[in-house]
Amino acid sequence: MDFNLSEEQLAFQEAARAFAQGEMAPHAAEWDEKKIFPTDVIAMAGEMGFCGLYCPEENGGMALSRLDSAIILEELAAGCTSTAAFISIHNMATWMLCSWGTDVVKDKWAADLTSGQKLASYCLTEPGAGSDAGSLRTTARREGDEYVLNGSKMFISGAGSTDVLVLMARTGTTEDGARGISAFAIPADAAGISYGKNEDKMGWNSQPTRAIAFEDVRVPADHRLGDEGEGFKIAMKGLDGGRINIATCSIGAAQACLNHAQAYMHERKQFGKSLASFQALQFKLADMLTELVAARQMIRLAATKLDENHPDKTTYCAMAKRFATDVGFEVCNQALQLHGGYGYIREYPIERFLRDARVHQILEGTNEVMRLITARRILEEGAPEALR
Repeated sequence: MDFNLSEEQLAFQEAARAFAQGEMAPHAAEWDEKKIFPTDVIAMAGEMGFCGLYCPEENGGMALSRLDSAIILEELAAGCTSTAAFISIHNMATWMLCSWGTDVVKDKWAADLTSGQKLASYCLTEPGAGSDAGSLRTTARREGDEYVLNGSKMFISGAGSTDVLVLMARTGTTEDGARGISAFAIPADAAGISYGKNEDKMGWNSQPTRAIAFEDVRVPADHRLGDEGEGFKIAMKGLDGGRINIATCSIGAAQACLNHAQAYMHERKQFGKSLASFQALQFKLADMLTELVAARQMIRLAATKLDENHPDKTTYCAMAKRFATDVGFEVCNQALQLHGGYGYIREYPIERFLRDARVHQILEGTNEVMRLITARRILEEGAPEALR
């Protein structure tokens, strides 16, 4: 498949690159060190359309394809991977709200979310329901024209600093499994919601991560997204795109590290010669570039399958997420190795990209779960036709 970018895609890429290098990269180290959530810069990204990439135009979005969106997110991630990753999560939650929300919900929040004036958190993971999302225990009990929510979520990006929570909760019984889950859009400051401490994390420090507790939180019934019992389906549809998004953030981090490594190899001298003159290091850089290009192309293939609503889109997204996040982290790791001891100190940005990229192998479904999705597909039905 030919992935030559169109003139419009090249324009998106250049705009995102300029924004990332002008507004994100110069501040990324400070955001990381001081745990600053740069809502002002995210709002600026919203002014450029980056907070509603694939949301409908009638809701203030850009209505871009997932391929177009991936091109933009990669450039943002090369500026600050942690902040770009939050923007990608915000896009996923906002798309869910715009796609399944009632008119009441969309009138209340859609325009502010797609413009970046307000921000959304995606609330799926629980203390006892991570990879096994279908076993979540947060409940939403119908009482007249309201739902009453009780339960907890954890590892929620942006929690405590966002305005809207897109939440998955159980409206059926535990025996119903995934069929008993529904989706809701909830004001983040609703009575009965409390937030835990901002977690001390290895990376992703420019976005807060907190647990959320729900105690008799009342939300109007018209804040439900889709029908009762449709929440798990909505979550999985969101995660197909979310996996492409987070894989793309890995590639953005890897590309930035590769660029730094290439420049460093020309600057640094050992034994009277630049590092670039040593064949062993040339080969290492060549392998990093080769694997990075392969991962990028796999993401773009998966994004195209998602845009086409291909029957195997979930499998392609899972394969791309597994491959690209593994490759992305390894390229960052090899870039650090090429820098030697300098790569390990914070004066150079490599160690920050490495820390920020590591979690991508865990979230939006661990890479072990991505392998499970892919294995089930090939064992039950054989390899997708395009892979033969």
